Amino acid sequence: MDAQQVTLGLVILIIAAALIFDYTNGFHDAPNSIATVVATRVLSPGLAVIWAAFFNFVAFLVYGTTVAKTIGGDMVNIAVIPGDDRLYVLLAGVIGAIAWNLITWYFGLPTSSSHALVGAYAGSAISSYIFHFGLTDVQTVLISAGWIKTITFIVL
Repeated sequence: MDAQQVTLGLVILIIAAALIFDYTNGFHDAPNSIATVVATRVLSPGLAVIWAAFFNFVAFLVYGTTVAKTIGGDMVNIAVIPGDDRLYVLLAGVIGAIAWNLITWYFGLPTSSSHALVGAYAGSAISSYIFHFGLTDVQTVLISAGWIKTITFIVL
């Protein structure tokens, strides 16, 4: 198998894993977003699901893709990861987030799928860096400005 075939296979696997993550994100986070309006009987369960689906779908029109850009480019310095590992880092991050979603869903823990994705992606990047270069300059993997911005808004 040549390098192009391996790369194509990894890309297809990453897309499949991303779709699985999206599915687990839906059943994991959706109850958190509609629980209050259903419990207080402001909206029926059916109407709450429709509202949540609609507003989640059109949110990018109002807010853009700022969050995706932050996660994709402002938190992990993927350039310091060896080229051969970059797709594996992405795949490991998505698989880690899927695993976290399933574990916390099983135990009924109200956690964030987005935070799981960020943490798994950062963890896989750090692991790859340490595997190749040891503990020297590990801080170059994470971009502090992106983390400070994200953690600030989590706390706020």
